[in-house]
Amino acid sequence: MNTQTTFNPEQTLPTAHRVNWFQVGWFLGLTFGMTWLVDLVLYLTGGLAKPGAGLFLQFQMLIPAFSAMLLGAFFFKDSPIFYRTNQGASRRFVYFYLLLTGMYLAGALASLIRPDLGVTLTGLLLIPNFLGLILLVALRLKGGKLTYVEAGMAGGRARIWFGFGIGLVAFFALQTWLNYILKLGTLVDLQTAFPQLATSNLPASVLLLSIALNTVIIGPFLGLIIAFGEEYGWRGFLQTELIKLGRIRGIFILGVIWGIWHWPVIWMGYNYPGQPVLGSLFMVIYCIILAYFLAYAVFKSKGVWTVAYLHALNNQTLSFFFMAVVAPTSVIYSFGIGLPALLLGAVVVLLLLRDPVWKE
Repeated sequence: MNTQTTFNPEQTLPTAHRVNWFQVGWFLGLTFGMTWLVDLVLYLTGGLAKPGAGLFLQFQMLIPAFSAMLLGAFFFKDSPIFYRTNQGASRRFVYFYLLLTGMYLAGALASLIRPDLGVTLTGLLLIPNFLGLILLVALRLKGGKLTYVEAGMAGGRARIWFGFGIGLVAFFALQTWLNYILKLGTLVDLQTAFPQLATSNLPASVLLLSIALNTVIIGPFLGLIIAFGEEYGWRGFLQTELIKLGRIRGIFILGVIWGIWHWPVIWMGYNYPGQPVLGSLFMVIYCIILAYFLAYAVFKSKGVWTVAYLHALNNQTLSFFFMAVVAPTSVIYSFGIGLPALLLGAVVVLLLLRDPVWKE
């Protein structure tokens, strides 16, 4: 966006405070077009039951950042990452991310030819993800603390990472407890749920602790690069534009868009199996709630990497509590991503909206 404030006699607001609908339109067109095309291919080649389905789902998470970076680096001349003006170390990370997206596309196409290699390819692509983390840190050390700030990719405040992370884990722990005491879920038998770990002959408590360590502590960092794929697109680019309409209204619109973007996989049975209509509605509501939480984290931390971490932590923590502790009996009527969770999440959002930061 243009950082200068220029006035036009026919306008009532400075142009810097108006949404650049031209750029927003291109971003949404490219993001939705690529994602829904990928989902169509996935549907026509076996859907979520396909061995390499996870690879397709990870690839589509990279698309929002890919769209924002491709357009920002080569087409939007006022973008902080435009190739002619961004001469900082961050440009190397932009090029890496475009390359990473291409690698995932190649992996997805390869899995169409050899479906049996889908799981193997997913594992192999963890290597460039890990290298991406190393590159991220190396560029930061080389370029200094402004390396990513000037490119709109600030890391954010460490205390927000920790504080909001603890809050998110506590939120899912509360829901897990409510599922248990209200009989909306059943205790998970770890030996049955994780047969590959049962051979270790470890006590259930030690096994649970091991799973928690891998999913809630280590998992979010391993998934950080993938989660950044959504967050740089939705929060880094689109949120920056839409909050010009007002923070509360702009985030609501963003949440609706984000939820609709998920619809094809919902129709294939992801998150809400057997509930294509209610699942589509619930996903939009869930994304609106999560959008307010993540936006609040951005406002407080001043960094998009904060919400990349929280996004990854959200996915990992939800999986841990509801697959390894108490499994919801109903995807619609239990806590987790069902109606009770949405109501609880709405209460949290109403509390967050009391902060004056929403009026800035």
